Amino acid sequence: MAVQRDTARRKFIQQITTLGAAAIVAPKLLVAMPEENNVQAKGYTFLFQGDSITDGNRTRDNDWNHVMGHGYAYLIASRLWYDFPKKGFHFFNRGISGNKVIDLQARWQQDTLEIRPNLLSILIGINDVDALLKGDAQFSAAQYEQDYRQLLQQTKQQLPAMQLVLCEPFILAVGRIKDRWQEYTAEIDKRREIVVRLGKEFDAVVVKFQDAFNKALSKASADYWIWDGIHPMPAGHQLMAREWIKQVGKKLPFVE
Repeated sequence: MAVQRDTARRKFIQQITTLGAAAIVAPKLLVAMPEENNVQAKGYTFLFQGDSITDGNRTRDNDWNHVMGHGYAYLIASRLWYDFPKKGFHFFNRGISGNKVIDLQARWQQDTLEIRPNLLSILIGINDVDALLKGDAQFSAAQYEQDYRQLLQQTKQQLPAMQLVLCEPFILAVGRIKDRWQEYTAEIDKRREIVVRLGKEFDAVVVKFQDAFNKALSKASADYWIWDGIHPMPAGHQLMAREWIKQVGKKLPFVE
């Protein structure tokens, strides 16, 4: 009996030693195991909503050459589609140029709720600011927050398990934005604070694009990143795609 116990003990120690060595040699493999068993990662559906920055001149038909547009949403989708061909990811772009929060509300049922995404990414706000600074008082920061919150409440009620990603509106001092820089900055900052507040309220990932663009100014001038103060250059869209993946990846490791 003693011999049997010693033999069993030696086998157990060998197993533990082998597992320990595997953890040292291949820690990434052990970390990846839970993700590979995560059924939700299979067939995951991503939906991008917003204005012209998200729209990116996308087609409105099934032309796969242009269906995701030509901006950050396209770059995110192409990167993740390439990296994870076996996961069956689905990507939708429903950004529409010129949209404000109230425009999202008007088309939300068809363009969001009926798609039933696992992840919804929203970038909205610059057109609300633009309208306010052109004299339309109904597009105040307070109204932006009220309408945005109602939209998110409606969404969470119908799709409670969905992951929200709220993106900051942003600007740089180029063109007509530079001419009224203080006014635009004041209003954008209000909406950035609102996005952070809503992010906490709805357990969303918050992507701080303004901070990312501000840091990028140490590498190149503002017009290298955003050509008119609002719409990104190709490098600006790449910056956005990388920042989005970085921040979302902290919550959803399978998109890293």
